[in-house]
Amino acid sequence: MELKGNEMEKLYAETFHKIEEGAILRGKVLALKQDGVIVDIGYKSEGFIPIEEFSQEEIISLGVGSTIEVYVEEIEGSEGIVTLSKDKATKIKTWELLEEALQKGIPVEGKVVGKIKGGLSVNISGVYAFLPGSQIDIKTPKEIDSLIGKTMSFKILKLNNRLSNIVISRRAILEEERQKKKAETLEKLKEGIIIRGIVKNITDYGVFIDLGGIDGLLHISDISWGRINHPSEFFAIGDEGEVIVLKYDEENEKVTLGYKQKKPDPWVTVDERYPVGKKVRGKVVSITDYGAFIELEEGLEGLVHISEIDWVSRPKHPTKYLTIGETVDAIVLKADKEERRLSLSIKQLKPSPWEVVSQRYTIGQKISGKVKTLTDFGVFVNLPEGVDGLIHISDLSWTKHVKHPSELLRKGQKIEAVILSIEPDKERIALGLKQLEPDPWIHEIPEKFKLGSEAKGKVLRITDFGIFVELEGGVEGLIYSSEIIKPASGKIEDVIKEGDDIWVRIIKIDLEERKIGLSMKNLKRTEE
Repeated sequence: MELKGNEMEKLYAETFHKIEEGAILRGKVLALKQDGVIVDIGYKSEGFIPIEEFSQEEIISLGVGSTIEVYVEEIEGSEGIVTLSKDKATKIKTWELLEEALQKGIPVEGKVVGKIKGGLSVNISGVYAFLPGSQIDIKTPKEIDSLIGKTMSFKILKLNNRLSNIVISRRAILEEERQKKKAETLEKLKEGIIIRGIVKNITDYGVFIDLGGIDGLLHISDISWGRINHPSEFFAIGDEGEVIVLKYDEENEKVTLGYKQKKPDPWVTVDERYPVGKKVRGKVVSITDYGAFIELEEGLEGLVHISEIDWVSRPKHPTKYLTIGETVDAIVLKADKEERRLSLSIKQLKPSPWEVVSQRYTIGQKISGKVKTLTDFGVFVNLPEGVDGLIHISDLSWTKHVKHPSELLRKGQKIEAVILSIEPDKERIALGLKQLEPDPWIHEIPEKFKLGSEAKGKVLRITDFGIFVELEGGVEGLIYSSEIIKPASGKIEDVIKEGDDIWVRIIKIDLEERKIGLSMKNLKRTEE
């Protein structure tokens, strides 16, 4: 049915009386212009909304026929030109919702848009609210910049429409959620149950775990059946997992938790599962000055003492042999479940070098090695098998009276020697240097030196009990103090010095003791 002119005017008049400035209406988008949006609100003329009131995202999603809520700002002249505002309509509606939320305690959703003095600015459907720093979280976070751009729920604390002042709280929402979770957790909490939680904090003595509104303490001693230096070896903040409630103090709301108790104690049957002599494989988890700890299974570690790493008498630091994370083989030496100790050995997987020496060498065999140590009583020589043989000071020379091995040898020098004895059970091997040559006391010396004969020699040392003289062939003899012709001064050093050549008479030859006695008296020759 078509309306006549006067009927049309009557309809517009009725609509005009319904549409007033300050009203909020729903309108239909008729067109999108470069400077604004044309909206039909059922009035004799269309309304206009400036393009500035729309975000880029809203313009993209807006289309002809879309419906939006608008605020009638102004109706001008007899033609009824209408100016509309989308922002004011949104804000008025938002304020109404905020007032209702404040009265009823209903949470509202908003987006954190920026950092301002004392807290954060939050956009709630076009209305900006203030989130104080103390209301951001249950504990004031150290870094709040990470919250910018996030959409969250808030509770309205204060609302003043006239001053456009809104104060909100996220902490109140979190506390309510925590109390709700706490009530649910306490309802099911009892000793012995397995419960999920999130690691909240880590200290030297343990881990605090949020069980849902209530925290429990997992002490460091209840983390692992094995050795542990710090809880951070097992946990990191934010980790989620299952724990056992060991103790629950309902009155004080204290919860003691366990982690290792989820599995049987591996030490209870350690002696059965790891008998002495069993070959095992594990991972190096710790290295100390006195050895290395090898993890054989979760919660079970054995110690390889430094003396059980290598067969050498003076092993190097364990880090020279092993690295953390390395997988190694070992042999069980001892398993003590009472002391919770497991002793392992790496070196005993290899033959003892003394066994090798006993099989490879025989008495009288000539060998070569390097001088390792010089002592007052002899020389230690390092053999290729890694063991040390001893040349006693008495086995250095057939003829010289050696006061210290350094007179003949130096550290690091490569030498040959003869094996005198091998005792693998006592880890000893005796060597001789002088035995490389025949004993001159058997034939050579008795034939060369006769009692009563005179010989020329070099003064080696002057002592209180006599003068040591080196005769031909490196043989040493001693001029007894009673056989020295002393000068008028009484000091033999006044006329004889070390290195001097002198004539002496042989007055004693002791083949068993390997000694030659000399005299300066009754010489037939004149001393040169």
